[in-house]
Amino acid sequence: MTWQESECDMEKLQDSDGIIFDLDGTLWDATEPVRVSWNKALKEYGREQGLPTDELSIDQIKGVMGLQIPEIGRKLFPSFSEEARSKIMERGGEIECEYLKKHGGILYPHVEKTLATLAQRYKLFIVSNCQVGYIETFFFAHQLEKYFVDYEHPGRTGLTKGENIQLIMRRNKLKNPVYVGDTLGDAKAAQVAGIPFIYASYGFGRVENYTEAMDSFEQLLGILS
Repeated sequence: MTWQESECDMEKLQDSDGIIFDLDGTLWDATEPVRVSWNKALKEYGREQGLPTDELSIDQIKGVMGLQIPEIGRKLFPSFSEEARSKIMERGGEIECEYLKKHGGILYPHVEKTLATLAQRYKLFIVSNCQVGYIETFFFAHQLEKYFVDYEHPGRTGLTKGENIQLIMRRNKLKNPVYVGDTLGDAKAAQVAGIPFIYASYGFGRVENYTEAMDSFEQLLGILS
């Protein structure tokens, strides 16, 4: 029996006591501000250090969404030293948080309306592979913090996504939450945590094993009803 067909996971889905969300590709699309920010950081540092400053494309950014920052640096700048990657990613993160705090990203359709409805029945959380300040900019720019109980990321803990999901579960005494995300890494993180995975197929990744799939955010209401 595949994970997709697991009756046990389906039963858990209908008896959830919390919903943990990924951020990029699930709740919003911030790829263009991220691309601009990292390219700016690349030019600043690259010119200073005599490194190549070829612009990153939007497809390159989408291809690394969901990974932890050090891994993103290795994939985008494979010929650079670890120090150079770290400097560029750190500066890029600062620039993107400054921009996103003011302008926000692109929320997927009906995100706030759906969150408001879900929050009446479930405790909501975010676990994302991001740096310190990134989730906070999402909250601030779109005024959505009121719907969430807690959040976590490796910028604060140094843990993997699966471990951060487990941390959220322990900290909030969740017995049967679900994880909602859009990438293979999200699916694997849910498996590590031992919880059902709902695949946001409109996001950045391709996933074959999941408990349920949705092609729009508001479909989550029907899946969890």
